[in-house]
Amino acid sequence: MTAQIYALEITPRLPERIKRLDDLANNLYYSWTRSIRHLFSQIDPECWQQTDDNPRLFLKRVSQAKIDAAIADPVFLADYDDACRHFDDYMAQPMPESIAKHLQPNDLIAYFCAEYGFHESLPIYSGGLGILAGDHCKAASDTGIPFVAVGLLYRQGYFKQTIDAQGNQIATYQDIDFTTLPIAPATDPKGNAVTIRLDFPGRVIEAKVWLAMIGRIRLFLLDTDLPGNSTDDRQITYRLYGGDRRTRIEQEIVLGIGGVRALRALGLAPTAWHINEGHAAFQILERLREHVSSGETETVALEMVASTTVFTTHTPVPAGHDVFT
Repeated sequence: MTAQIYALEITPRLPERIKRLDDLANNLYYSWTRSIRHLFSQIDPECWQQTDDNPRLFLKRVSQAKIDAAIADPVFLADYDDACRHFDDYMAQPMPESIAKHLQPNDLIAYFCAEYGFHESLPIYSGGLGILAGDHCKAASDTGIPFVAVGLLYRQGYFKQTIDAQGNQIATYQDIDFTTLPIAPATDPKGNAVTIRLDFPGRVIEAKVWLAMIGRIRLFLLDTDLPGNSTDDRQITYRLYGGDRRTRIEQEIVLGIGGVRALRALGLAPTAWHINEGHAAFQILERLREHVSSGETETVALEMVASTTVFTTHTPVPAGHDVFT
């Protein structure tokens, strides 16, 4: 008989009275809303600090006794009700007329970037580009414009930096447990989990699509760390800006081409495509391929893609851009 080992995780049960802590923990609106973060810290300040201000991880680690004490605390319950009311009001507020009058009913912006910086609880960023992309998403949510974002879900994120006694930088990577992140599998209009396929030289790889809610907008993240892929292909989305040049161009293919296919599989039809930095440039080629495959001439396809593409650069110097030969 072969012994089997099972992982057992014990998590607290949220009483119905404060069940919506789950909703608050799974929307990154908390990343720019201090009152929601404070709500979690009220339950157990020490556990909140130990879980690095990560609401979803906190709800997995906090003790049942602390949850039970919180539900008996009238001050906490009042703050909880206020937070839920504020969240609901925010999610339901209409788009300002000053913006709505410039949009058509089917307008949708698709925003592509290699990194997004919202909060340390979703560690898929390294610096300024990610923070800029995160702020674009937050602003889109605040204004209510029709907007979706596309990126990559990195298994190890960006490296952790330590300095040794000689002053040298030491970079360390750790696997990220996706169950502790404010994400869920993305689903198509029929409720099916979305996985897309990409043709690479001599092989086909698959990428799973995940969803993160950023206030009122959706961020879709592609992940190649799937059992059906080879070890090398699983590692395409392991590290932000990691690996050799082959890995970098493979990441950019997954982001650009895979991102377009992911949106199609999700039933979305963007009318404007925003590329924030050159990492998603393959998006243009995939859209050209779509137009030509539908019967349009190359000239028309080029005009269609050019007229619906926006490009912004965060690093306008040669050293800030990949060149592949």
